[in-house]
Amino acid sequence: MGRKGQSITLSISQRDKEELENLALEFGMTWGDRPNISKLVEAIARCQLQIAPNHDWSQQRIAALNAAVDALVDAGQIQQAETVAQLLLERSELQIPQRSKLERFVERPPQPWRLEIERYIRRQQPFQLFYQDATEQSWTFTICYAEINTHEQRQYLDCWCEETQGNEDLPELRHNWCLRLDRIPEASVVSVDKQWRTDFDRVEVEIHLFDRLAYAYREKENDRALEWLSSQPGVRRVMKLIYNTFWFMREVSQYGENCIIVSPKQLRDRFLEKIQRLYQRYEQLND
Repeated sequence: MGRKGQSITLSISQRDKEELENLALEFGMTWGDRPNISKLVEAIARCQLQIAPNHDWSQQRIAALNAAVDALVDAGQIQQAETVAQLLLERSELQIPQRSKLERFVERPPQPWRLEIERYIRRQQPFQLFYQDATEQSWTFTICYAEINTHEQRQYLDCWCEETQGNEDLPELRHNWCLRLDRIPEASVVSVDKQWRTDFDRVEVEIHLFDRLAYAYREKENDRALEWLSSQPGVRRVMKLIYNTFWFMREVSQYGENCIIVSPKQLRDRFLEKIQRLYQRYEQLND
């Protein structure tokens, strides 16, 4: 004989019924392979399942769990960090910036070698890295200073290396390299007994801004001076400290005819060569 029990009638909408059935399936309250709301209610009544307010987590608790995610990532325990992140993402109390950060982490968790590089940088520990460039040529770099930066929506390891061979930047900057993170093979990072540096090698450059750009330009992090030239009305002079001429020339290129490089002369000549090559290609269209 089947088990007899008290019966109750629930006056709920079809949507609420479906939600209860989903909960019954989630918690294994089924009759055969079908969800059983009665079992679900019975489990709640017997405290086998607990009901708690869904909006009662304080910001202190949220902050503590966010810190736990960061600590687990730093320790290289990515799976545990993902578990805590998923727990937080289930909470409605999570603020939008926190939720966006955790969603990005869950979608693209960092690779172990990336975490290792970040730990070396935080500890100011020099390290050796193996790298494969766009032509699939392999390189070994001994890195004594590094930052992870974003250039044109892609992440790079900007670094000061003992090695200079193959670097075609200005002689003063040939210890500085810019390496794409996605070209660093796994298990390719080891510590070395060297002295950590405080910065990249840098050179000072001077540019002049004209017309609307002169008025619209806003001071940037590496700007050392920003002033109007008394000798040339409407012209603005900017002094910068840069560590990579490739990205600097990319920045200047977007300003077009409203910006010129004044010094150093070697950099100005390089930029002029780029303009001349571009001009020649346009001229070829007229041939």
